[in-house]
Amino acid sequence: MNWFLLQINNGDPLQTATTAAPTPTSMNVMEMLAHGGPLMIPLAILFVLAIFFFFERFIAIKKASNIDPNFMHIIKDNIYSGNVTAARSMARNTPNPVARMIDKGLQRIGKPIDAIEKSMENVGKLEIYKLERNLSVLSLVASIAPMFGFLGTIFGMLQLFYNINATGEFTPSQIAGGIYTKMITSAAGLIIGMLSYVAYNFLNAQIDKTTNKMEVASADFIDILQEPTSR
Repeated sequence: MNWFLLQINNGDPLQTATTAAPTPTSMNVMEMLAHGGPLMIPLAILFVLAIFFFFERFIAIKKASNIDPNFMHIIKDNIYSGNVTAARSMARNTPNPVARMIDKGLQRIGKPIDAIEKSMENVGKLEIYKLERNLSVLSLVASIAPMFGFLGTIFGMLQLFYNINATGEFTPSQIAGGIYTKMITSAAGLIIGMLSYVAYNFLNAQIDKTTNKMEVASADFIDILQEPTSR
């Protein structure tokens, strides 16, 4: 009987342990990022730069690749009819790299084909350079964002172990909490780096498509110039 009363007074040990267990607290993204420390500031700047230059280049490349499929047909008809002035006027009034390259070829009509091809090739290289402008920023962010993240983690770990060495007091929860907060910079740096890397390669793929359109248009233009003489 005494044993039974003791069990009633003490209660169920499993139920007591379950009741005493701390309830995990939720943390939103902004609170989590705030725990990353001062190095989250340069990471945030890198993220803003990546977003800005991605959309800036995406809009520019999208505009450059927007080519009227009938453009070369109209140029061809004007050349065959001997109306080079109308062809040049259309090329000058069309704001894309293909039109500027064709305009340079129209300016060189009457010169040897090799000279025309060389002039168009030079313009094409310049247009590709314009499309690739500022892409290096995305490549730079993709490279250094993870480094900033790891640097923040290393500084955080150094601070944590320095405090442990100075006070001589530590608990597993303190160590786990310190490591957790300092790993946030690594996670943020890796995410920013991966997003920038994907954006960089995506834009390069779009530039390659535009470059292919320029090469096709250049080849068509040379064929147009050579076709009348082959008849």
